[in-house]
Amino acid sequence: MDFSPTPEQRQIQEMVEEFVDEEVVPRASDIDATDEFPWDLVEEMADLGLMGMPISEEYGGAGLDYHSYAMALEEISRGSGGLGTIVAAHISLACNMIYEFGNETQKEEYLTPLAEGTEVGAFALSEAGAGSDVPAMDTVAERDGDGYVVNGGKLWISNGSVADTVTLFAKTDPEAGNKGISSFIVRPEEDDGFIVEGTEHKLGDKGCPTAELRFDDMYLPEDRRIGEEGRGFVHALKTLNGGRITIAARSVGIAQAALDEAVSYANDREQFGQRIGDFQAIQHKLADMDTKTAAARMLMHRAADKKIRGERFIKEAAQAKLYASEVSREVANEGIQIHGGYGYTKDFPAERFYRDAKLNEIYEGTSEVLRNTIAAELLD
Repeated sequence: MDFSPTPEQRQIQEMVEEFVDEEVVPRASDIDATDEFPWDLVEEMADLGLMGMPISEEYGGAGLDYHSYAMALEEISRGSGGLGTIVAAHISLACNMIYEFGNETQKEEYLTPLAEGTEVGAFALSEAGAGSDVPAMDTVAERDGDGYVVNGGKLWISNGSVADTVTLFAKTDPEAGNKGISSFIVRPEEDDGFIVEGTEHKLGDKGCPTAELRFDDMYLPEDRRIGEEGRGFVHALKTLNGGRITIAARSVGIAQAALDEAVSYANDREQFGQRIGDFQAIQHKLADMDTKTAAARMLMHRAADKKIRGERFIKEAAQAKLYASEVSREVANEGIQIHGGYGYTKDFPAERFYRDAKLNEIYEGTSEVLRNTIAAELLD
């Protein structure tokens, strides 16, 4: 199976790589320190067509395949883990929900500005008592004439405090379990009762706001419902499955950044009269870091390939996300070790890579849940 990039894919990767090296890498430390949403970088990515990469041109996107999208997101995440999350949550979750399950009117009205990058999207699924256990959600959308009244709250919503469009999940039939969940399009500036309670102070992933949202008698017209009633749980699972490929891409990007920094430091740092890169112990660490990163990248592209072919890719996406996320943390950890005491300070980016990498093992399916998913696919 050949995953060598085509000339077009290589051109896209090189374009994003140049943007990241010139615009993102020099800003990464400041983004991490201030934790402010980088509006200017998002606008620049919109100008480059990066805010709707896999969405068809008909709806304002770039029409790229998932290999190109994953490669681009890897590069963005290499520059800034927070920026990688902003893009992944916007495209893989918010945009793809409407792209895959919305009707023509919803795509034209809500998807197009998202894919063009003039608006930002968020995906509101998790709650304080319903993270991995989605059917345990308490948010309810009750019928009211030609629409719904929504009450409840969501937690850990990436882009939640800055989003122009939010894809929301709520129970329309609380007695029906996962078959009683429906999905909706919410417009925070238009919908009374949409409240941002605040944002989380996180270990890493800075620059991407993670918001707590509340809905107090928020009215949504029926034409904001995505698909049929009761299909929201299916929508969420399918969307998250594709999203796992992009979290694998974020993981690989951070691992590559940690590896590059470790190689550079090993070439420059001298101890006992020689470069530390001349010591076999350091060489072996770098060899393992590079090998694991390459293996994670291959799993990412294998999952992307199956998605492109229209084949079942639940197991492959889970494996890519599971392995890449754990490799990301392992490689970042070794990067700190190679830097020694400097790696534990903010004088070098090694510690930032570690903080950004840890999130990969938690969101869009914890490592524990993904192992359950893989096992279920094997045993079914």
